[in-house]
Amino acid sequence: MAQERMLKFVGTGQSFPEKREPNLRAEDFREIANRYAPEKAAEQASRCSQCGVPYCSVHCPLGNHIPDWLRLTAEGRLREAYELSNLTSSMPEICGRICPQDRLCEGNCVIEFSGHGAVTIGSVEKYITDTAWTEGWVEPIEAGPACGQSVGIIGAGPGGLTAAEQLRIAGYEVHIYDRYDRAGGLLTYGIPGFKLEKDVVMRRVDRLQVAGVVFHLNFEVGRDASLDELRAKHDSILIATGVYKARDIKTPGSGLSGIHAALDYLTASNRKSFGDAVPAFDNGTLNAEGKNVVVIGGGDTAMDCVRTAIRQGAKSVKCVYRRDRENMPGSQREVANAEEEGVEFVWLAAPKAFDGTERVEKVHVSKMRLGAPDASGRRSPEQDPEGDFILDADMVIMALGFEPEDLPGLFGSPDLNVTRWGTIRADHVTGMTNLEGVFAVGDIVRGASLVVWAIKDGRDVVEHMHRWMAANVRTTKAAA
Repeated sequence: MAQERMLKFVGTGQSFPEKREPNLRAEDFREIANRYAPEKAAEQASRCSQCGVPYCSVHCPLGNHIPDWLRLTAEGRLREAYELSNLTSSMPEICGRICPQDRLCEGNCVIEFSGHGAVTIGSVEKYITDTAWTEGWVEPIEAGPACGQSVGIIGAGPGGLTAAEQLRIAGYEVHIYDRYDRAGGLLTYGIPGFKLEKDVVMRRVDRLQVAGVVFHLNFEVGRDASLDELRAKHDSILIATGVYKARDIKTPGSGLSGIHAALDYLTASNRKSFGDAVPAFDNGTLNAEGKNVVVIGGGDTAMDCVRTAIRQGAKSVKCVYRRDRENMPGSQREVANAEEEGVEFVWLAAPKAFDGTERVEKVHVSKMRLGAPDASGRRSPEQDPEGDFILDADMVIMALGFEPEDLPGLFGSPDLNVTRWGTIRADHVTGMTNLEGVFAVGDIVRGASLVVWAIKDGRDVVEHMHRWMAANVRTTKAAA
């Protein structure tokens, strides 16, 4: 354990260690400062220039009134800042933690354009909402007068939870069906606790339960009830399952033991943090401790995997990505954090084969180079004839992204229309699928995307569901 030296923020009476295992980064110091020192949040908020064109708000999918609640924060009016933030976002403290601000609001801050570093919008958003929870400003959800209709939501991720809150406020009976034993979707099992503490997610779930939202966990549509059976039970259905099927590559040796899907690895780690019995973690199968770990991929999930492996005490962690740093899809801030923590990035490289007797021992890697732009304008990777190389590996984690599962087949509803990519085909304005009264939002419509977009979709679809149900009131309905 590194020797700790306590730092103090003037006027806070609080101290915290300069170092811990793993070492704190500059971003950690910033977040801790905002958590313990109100003047730090006010100082950051006061840097907002209140520009004529709030590019930060324009580039926020939720259209948050960022300059306005920054001004209120700078003036010490935290409750008003929280209430304004809460008007447009159903989970501001979660977005403040996990949104890729460097690609959204902070990346479009006028102060950032001038070269002086962006206002730390995400940390301020997190701080004011965490303060609201501590001070009791986050009020219970007030369900509207009962309208006598019910909605079934398939999926307890950010899109489904957001829609559930808005529907309860409108007076609907709301039932959420989810295959996992805890609500939250990827917020609970797909994002590491060092980025998103699980009690932060669970208190949102608890708030919905207190408001009367009914959760049916360990419930698989298609196994426990078909989609048609749920449609008969409810006045409207919202599909918000997300996308969970791991993308894969067909390479020699891919069936060797020790090669794992990213979500399996992250879920095991998160379950362990809940105190669950996780045999695959305890026996070392999904534990990186003492291992040479190779992560394949360059997105945010890959960053979650490499940083989790570091925290588990991996012997070495390498991230293999087929493009260069400038063309990777993951957050550049996350990449910088991973590098500071000891992750080695192997750019312009792709796995050619996996080698080992029974377990993976080596990764044969092809050098890559960027060729001509494809239809999207992005330069396509192609094999570089200069040569290949080999990496030692005791564990390989495939973090190549997610694709939709075969929902028509899983749900026992072959008439549910999907696109050629397997996503649900839904009206781009109303969210209605080809099935009357069945709506869909989030990644299952967009493809793998950001949590903030799922929250926006969950908020937007409620108005259209309400209009449809108001125009299609049933005279009889089986009890939900």
